[in-house]
Amino acid sequence: MLKKLGKFNEYKGPVVIVVMDGYGVCERTEGNAVYHAYTPCLDNLFAKYQNTLLKAHGTAVGLPSDSDMGNSEVGHNAIGSGQVYSQGAKLVNEAISSGKMFEGKTWRELISNVKSNDSTLHFIGLFSDGNVHSHIDHLKGMIEQAKKEGIKRMRVHILLDGRDVGETSALEYVDPFEKYLDELRTGDFDIKIASGGGRMKVTMDRYEANWGVVETGWKTHVLGEGRQFKSAREAIETYRRELNVIDQDLPAFVIAEDGNPVGRIVDNDSVIFYNFRGDRAIEISRAFEETDFDKFDRKRHPKVIYAGMLEYDGDLHIPKRYLVPPPEIKNTMGEYLVNAGVTQLAISETQKYGHVTYFWNGNRSGKFSEELETYIEVPSDIVPFEERPWMKAAEITDRLIRELRTGKYRLARVNYANGDMVGHTGNFQAARIAIESVDLSLRRLLSVIDELGGIAIITADHGNADEMFELDKNGKPLLNKNGSIKAKTSHTLNKVPFIIYDNVKSNGYKLKEGEFGLANIAATAVNLLGYEAPDIWEESIISFDNA
Repeated sequence: MLKKLGKFNEYKGPVVIVVMDGYGVCERTEGNAVYHAYTPCLDNLFAKYQNTLLKAHGTAVGLPSDSDMGNSEVGHNAIGSGQVYSQGAKLVNEAISSGKMFEGKTWRELISNVKSNDSTLHFIGLFSDGNVHSHIDHLKGMIEQAKKEGIKRMRVHILLDGRDVGETSALEYVDPFEKYLDELRTGDFDIKIASGGGRMKVTMDRYEANWGVVETGWKTHVLGEGRQFKSAREAIETYRRELNVIDQDLPAFVIAEDGNPVGRIVDNDSVIFYNFRGDRAIEISRAFEETDFDKFDRKRHPKVIYAGMLEYDGDLHIPKRYLVPPPEIKNTMGEYLVNAGVTQLAISETQKYGHVTYFWNGNRSGKFSEELETYIEVPSDIVPFEERPWMKAAEITDRLIRELRTGKYRLARVNYANGDMVGHTGNFQAARIAIESVDLSLRRLLSVIDELGGIAIITADHGNADEMFELDKNGKPLLNKNGSIKAKTSHTLNKVPFIIYDNVKSNGYKLKEGEFGLANIAATAVNLLGYEAPDIWEESIISFDNA
């Protein structure tokens, strides 16, 4: 139970936490859509209100090293829980290196099923070392272990990245992997790439935004339906030549020999979806596991042993089998505030709705209290983000303002997805518009917060739009073969803003000096609500002493 903070009285109005997804702060201006955007509201905030920069990547959010980019999932875990937990990549690294993964019940089931039925072990997942959704080394570790244990036939279904790594880097992974497979093929060991496609076109939808993406993956991986090629290299080169698209947008392909797909998934096979991040793994897991599935016609539902790398939804238990137990995130901000009787609002559009709900609450579906919490999802448009970079910022702000004016909520949290989702497209001009759209929404929102006597914490979960060009070591843009600037579509390692917008009692506290991260936001927000923060959380960024 939270205790009242004796030295600070609560605000008349709400405390609103604004997460500007994909908004990093970078000194380099080349390709920096955040810098080049027209943002009078944010410029004023940095000039006139208390602010600092927070770490939003690496060890600050539970990732293995500070060379690992942050992402929206671990970022919202850290903001919402006030704690730093070992996250996806780190958990899997530890499970593989220690051998615990291969001693677990799920691995044993997968292997036993293939051996007893003389069937095939399939791997499906994002094919890169981006370390946001997956890592190719995890795939290799499982392949090598399965071979040691006597598995004779494996198939790999590759989802091409171009988002967390270079936008046209697919062959930098495919070619070495094919050589790696050649070296593994000894005796009667049979392993092949069987199918694939770009991550935004095949399999990896999230939040039920477009089940057609998952249906394409099902047809490709399971049914073996689709355009056929002799190799993944041939597919990638052909699509690039015909369509001039980056890796994440490459259509599906099926590898075939003599007109026959080499890797359909059939009864008695074992299937591993090796992504460790949950948002884009849930829907394909449901397609494999649900008997009463109705999102699309599966045509054929093979009886397989299916497992995810992690349990992607801990409340709904998706999937039923998983190789590595996820972090058990307890004592989140939402739960503590409910226990203190604090009313809360969470709002975003579909693309980031799960981040202000599921991930904010420590990978937990549902509310802690139906009475005290309101969750609002504004449906996202199903169009390319660069064609509508303003996304749903205006509609989110409209609804948020209406809800705040009811006076029902003491704390609200909102995510504006623009900087991240548009940043991933690699379109610099669209990313500028995305940042400007959020700035306009902020201006509208802050005036209402003043009207209500409230306060806003303005931050971000990681960088993205702050680096839209791939740069050389001298900070100059790299060029494609056709002379165009090489776009950067991944997250960044830059810090993110932390601004307290307070026109009521900002002289009652000051920001502490030192290095802080996203996990420090929870204690700060709770302090501003007039409560002491639990000792288990990372410390508050504000101090009430000698303010």
